Amino acid sequence: MPEFDRIQCTALQSKIMTAAQAAELIPEGANVGMSGFTGSGSPKEVPMALAARIEKLYEQGKTFKIDLWTGASTAPEIDGALAKVNGIQTRLPYQSDPIGRKRINEGSMQYIDMHLSHVAQYVWFGFFGKLDVAVIEVAGILPDGRLIPSTSVGNNKTWLDQADMVILEVNAYPPLELAGMHDIYYGTQLPPHRVPIPLIKPDDRIGEQYLRCDPSKVIAVVPTNKSDRNSPFKDPDASSTRIAGHLIEFFKNEVALGRLPKNLLPLQSGVGNIANAVLAGLNNGPFDHLTAYTEVLQDGMLAMLQSGKLASASCTALSLSPEGEREFIDNIGFYRDKVVLRPQEMSNHPELIRRLGVIAMNAMIEADIYGNVNSTHVNGSAIMNGIGGSGDFARNAYLSIFMANSIAKNGDVSCVVPCVSHVDHTEHDVQIIVTDQGLADLRGLSPKERAKSIIANCAHPDYQPLLQDYYDRALHQSVGKHTPMLLTEALSWHDRAQRTGSMKP
Repeated sequence: MPEFDRIQCTALQSKIMTAAQAAELIPEGANVGMSGFTGSGSPKEVPMALAARIEKLYEQGKTFKIDLWTGASTAPEIDGALAKVNGIQTRLPYQSDPIGRKRINEGSMQYIDMHLSHVAQYVWFGFFGKLDVAVIEVAGILPDGRLIPSTSVGNNKTWLDQADMVILEVNAYPPLELAGMHDIYYGTQLPPHRVPIPLIKPDDRIGEQYLRCDPSKVIAVVPTNKSDRNSPFKDPDASSTRIAGHLIEFFKNEVALGRLPKNLLPLQSGVGNIANAVLAGLNNGPFDHLTAYTEVLQDGMLAMLQSGKLASASCTALSLSPEGEREFIDNIGFYRDKVVLRPQEMSNHPELIRRLGVIAMNAMIEADIYGNVNSTHVNGSAIMNGIGGSGDFARNAYLSIFMANSIAKNGDVSCVVPCVSHVDHTEHDVQIIVTDQGLADLRGLSPKERAKSIIANCAHPDYQPLLQDYYDRALHQSVGKHTPMLLTEALSWHDRAQRTGSMKP
């Protein structure tokens, strides 16, 4: 079997076992770090086996929960399976699974939503306690015990370093040609011994091709042969295409004014259909020799690499559709020298984002008229997914851009509101807001000037008069005139939507 052929370390061949046997080695109450970032590079078998074990224990009247740490969101085989059997006590740092979301919002699972660049260093600092077990997917084990990383790196370097015990899933599905595409930097130190990270260009390679792992910590090796969870992307719709068009015009103007070079600056793009629409617009746009310094490589960037518009892409994970995965595997020789996969502590590092001058483009749930952005919560208290890496990039980027359709729920919800119900990105970190209606450039504007620009350019026509009326009354009735607000009305739109299903009066 090919998965056995990939286990070349003699010392670890005696540790080969089934997923069920490996799952038995995870203790109750353990802090467990698992690989995976947006579904790529997640362990496929051990989490499912652990969920089956937990389910049997519950049937016997026993409880069993773990604290689950990952790179970001994972696949249903992890989040969905373990949440379904109520096997997660605390989850960090990001999730997007509907069952997990339900558990969090009903209060049966604790969730620590945090900046992705902080996770590794907080674990190094000991802020979360000891990491007991790491469950990591790899594409192979070399004779000396080094590991060929899979389709994501995420926090795997940290999990392997910090865990007392390591379970390896050796997946034969990813092509071995992945070897050499990774850049694992081992030069980080704890304060006060930190030194500058020697990365100057997005495609610089400053580390090693393989992950290190002390073989004595490995308690199980589980052979697998399964594809990542790959979600299809929708073709760009009219609204997403308009958002892309507004951004392309903005970039053209910035180049004309000399504030951006002709090949722009390194691009960061969040995950989703709007992000892919923007990438499609850039692929058909006037800019050449682009680069990317981002978290995930999506289909849109794959197409840009194919066309030659994008010269290189640095990321921590692949996040491809089934068609994109097939294209990547079939032509991996073409992509080898153009794609760099790094640990997320590097892909999201504030020092590197600022040095490179990244253009950050991320989705939002809503923005208020002063430029505060909510990326995570519905009606202030119900989590949707999490902040992910958007904060890492927004605060440190050369340009911080947030995007959304101007309305949702068939027009019953406005994505531009008097006051956001939850703040993830304050007005101080938001430079550009763009919807299908238009683009508001908030740089150098006071709060009142921002309000006028956002209402005029980004609000849907159905809500524009309501926002203008609120602002006009707030301007005259509020105690302070710097950021006018009517405290009794600021969240009334959300309250009305919760009661009636619509923000419209």
